[in-house]
Amino acid sequence: MVLTIYAPFFASSKRAVVTLVEKGVEFETVNVDLLKGEQNQPEYIAIQPFGKIPALVDGDYKIFESRAIMRYIAEKYRSQGPDLLGKTIEERGQVEQWLDVEATSYHPPLLALTLNIVFAPLMGFPADEKVIKESEEKLGEVLDVYEAQLSKNEYLAGDFVSLADLAHLPFTEYLVGAIGKAYMIKDRKHVSAWWDKISNRAAWKEVSEKYALPV
Repeated sequence: MVLTIYAPFFASSKRAVVTLVEKGVEFETVNVDLLKGEQNQPEYIAIQPFGKIPALVDGDYKIFESRAIMRYIAEKYRSQGPDLLGKTIEERGQVEQWLDVEATSYHPPLLALTLNIVFAPLMGFPADEKVIKESEEKLGEVLDVYEAQLSKNEYLAGDFVSLADLAHLPFTEYLVGAIGKAYMIKDRKHVSAWWDKISNRAAWKEVSEKYALPV
């Protein structure tokens, strides 16, 4: 049974897609046009009742939320590709910890920057400069913690690449690209080295090229 991932072109969905590619899992994709409201159509709501993206269908099994999908893929296909969950309970704990850090501390200010700098102009809305300034400050504080952590380990959870690292890829690509704030990564020696390693992984290069949005 081939897995189906919905809305692969969007950043949050790419967390799931890059995990599938890293693990060498065969999958198919279904586009969801958010501007046309396809996420609110009954057939999609039956899969994702909140009308959000992404969602994954595996036979009769359905799962949504990008990080939950990542965990599901990494666990189900643990015997193939890189072990993205850690080999011990302690390593798994670190992976889960840094996944939560990404979701609760790193992603919110970066999402605010993405919405105000990248998408507000495209949608014809004014950017909120106060939010931009505050979000950059918050993200900088988080990255300072990352710098300290990455001075001790090659990757966030230890000396192995994990879901915790992969979860950062889609929106950090906005940060160093369309947002125009690459210095936030490059000015931190260990964060910069970490970003260079994870963003140059073959799986991410494939995903970012194949599922690139025109922004």
